[in-house]
Amino acid sequence: MTLASMTGFARVTGSAGPWRLSWELKSVNAKGLDTRLRLSPPFDEIEPDAKAKIGQKLSRGTIQVAFAAQRDITTPEIRVNQDLLGKLMAAVAEIPLPEMITPATLDGLLSVRGVVEVFDAPEDQAEISTARTSALALLDTALDSLVSMRQGEGAVLTAVLLARLEKIAALTQAADQSPARKPEAIRARLAQLLTTLAGNSNFDQNRLHQEALMLAAKADIREELDRLAAHTAAARDLLAAGGTVGRRLDFLAQELSREANTLCAKSNDASLTALGLELRVEIEQFREQVQNIE
Repeated sequence: MTLASMTGFARVTGSAGPWRLSWELKSVNAKGLDTRLRLSPPFDEIEPDAKAKIGQKLSRGTIQVAFAAQRDITTPEIRVNQDLLGKLMAAVAEIPLPEMITPATLDGLLSVRGVVEVFDAPEDQAEISTARTSALALLDTALDSLVSMRQGEGAVLTAVLLARLEKIAALTQAADQSPARKPEAIRARLAQLLTTLAGNSNFDQNRLHQEALMLAAKADIREELDRLAAHTAAARDLLAAGGTVGRRLDFLAQELSREANTLCAKSNDASLTALGLELRVEIEQFREQVQNIE
């Protein structure tokens, strides 16, 4: 399966009868799937179906969905109130007019409120139903475009993450092969530390053996190195498998960071400490990139 980013954008337009439709989708990082969708009448009824479609194709991310629908201008209906017009004409005819005043004309009578009524064309429910179906089909197209963009960015991120893992593996191997981990180097450091402790007049001689054991245990980073290698291999496997692996990769990044911190804490050699610090930087950069993975 392909690895996908949580960042993407898509915009598609279409039509259904007199309706002009458009979808605009934007997605950014999030811990889960957060869909923000608002539809105006008469398309608000498709909101549950639209959210279901989004949930089928996306697993994580904040998805901002903008839908626009515009209906072509229709010719309004005009009705003349014949009854009212007839009564007006009869009333005007009964009014005696001086010679200087002309009788009322038809256009004047038609301008009287209530004589002429203008109505918007009635909504065609079958037409609206077809437009809703077309809107959902158009959403599928928009989602496919968004998924394609997220997968394209995911492919780039996969290469970046693999490069980070290669660096982490190389640093882990360098720490494993460090001269500071050789038995003679560890013995020399322990001898120097014990000599320093034994020369301290305030130091309890009965604790000398106990301190030597503690120092020897602290110098052993074998367990941390093994776990670093194991977590790195597991992260590679997840990247190879693809799919929705962002959360699991984030967990492995946390575990890698924990082991690198422990390695630094245990190290009492400058070269090992430097390698541990480099590991921490690489792991932190790996984890930052993982935040973008679905």
